[in-house]
Amino acid sequence: MNEFELIARLTQSLPVNDSVVVGAGDDCAVLDCGADDRQLLFKTDAVVEGIHFTKETPPEKIGRKALGRCLSDIAAMGGLPNAALVTIGLPHGYDVRFVEQLYSGMRALANEHRVAIVGGETTTSPERMFISIALTGFVPKGKAVLRAGARVGDAIFVTGELGGSRAGKHLDFEPRLAEAHWLAAHFRIHAMIDLSDGLAGDLRHILNASGVGADLGSDTIPISRAAKQTARASSSAKPALLAALTDGEDFELLFTVAAQSAVRLKDAWKEQFPKLKLTCVGKITAESGLRLRDKYGVRTFKGDGYVHFNNPSL
Repeated sequence: MNEFELIARLTQSLPVNDSVVVGAGDDCAVLDCGADDRQLLFKTDAVVEGIHFTKETPPEKIGRKALGRCLSDIAAMGGLPNAALVTIGLPHGYDVRFVEQLYSGMRALANEHRVAIVGGETTTSPERMFISIALTGFVPKGKAVLRAGARVGDAIFVTGELGGSRAGKHLDFEPRLAEAHWLAAHFRIHAMIDLSDGLAGDLRHILNASGVGADLGSDTIPISRAAKQTARASSSAKPALLAALTDGEDFELLFTVAAQSAVRLKDAWKEQFPKLKLTCVGKITAESGLRLRDKYGVRTFKGDGYVHFNNPSL
C-alpha cells in the first residue's frame, strides 16, 4: 500500500466539528476561526533523515527546508503564513551546535516571511533525525484555492522550471507565497497545488479532486538545466522530460485558470514577476486521465511522481 492509498484509507472516517470548512485531502485544512473576514489554514509536514536530507546536508538547509515545505502548502491555498510549532527528533549523542545551526536556517526563512515560531517538542529518535512543522496561516474568507476547482477548458500553468531538484533546489527553493497571493488576489484561480511530488503526480491530485483529465504539451514543459545536465551525463539517468514530470520537490505552483484569462495573466505576470518564468503547459479536458501531446501525436502518461513506500530513499 503506497502513501496515497494509505492516506485514502485512513481519512475515510476522520472526526470533524463545526469549525471544519475543508478537512483532509487538500494542501491545508481550512477552519472557521470566528472572524468575519478570514479563515484559518492549518498544515503539518515532516522531513526525515535519509528521505529528505542526508547526514552530509548542511544543517541550516535542513531547517530551511523543513519550514519551507509547509510555507509552500500555505502558498498553494492562496494564503499567508502566521505561526509555527516545531517537533524535532534527535539521536543519542546529537551535536548541539548542529541543532542550533538547523534552527538558524529555520529562523532566517521564518523572519523572511514574518512567521512566528511559538514552541514545539523535542524527543529522542534513536535511528534517524526528523523535524515536523505544524504551521498556521490565514486566507480571506471563502477565497481558499482548492484542488477541486479545475474546469474543462482551463489552461494549466506552472511557475519556474521543473526536474533535477536533487542537484540542490530541494534544499534552496523559494516558497511561492508572494506569487500565489498575487494570483489569488488578481485572477480567479480555479485550482492550485504546490509541486512537491512531481508535475505528473500533483496534477493527478487536481484531476482526481476535480473529476477531469488533462492534456500536457511535451514541448511546453519547462525543464530545468539540472535535469538536462543529469540526463546528458549518464545513460542510466531519467530522460529530462521524465525528470520534469516525476522528480518532485520543485516546490513551484501548478494551477488552472479559465482559458480566456490566460493571455492577460501572462502579460500581468511578466510585469509583476519578471525574473520568474510562467508557462502554460496544457489544458483541462473532459476525458479522464493524463495525456502527453507532441509532434508525433498523443499518448497516455501513466507515470507518477514521488510516492512514499513506492520509491527508494536518498
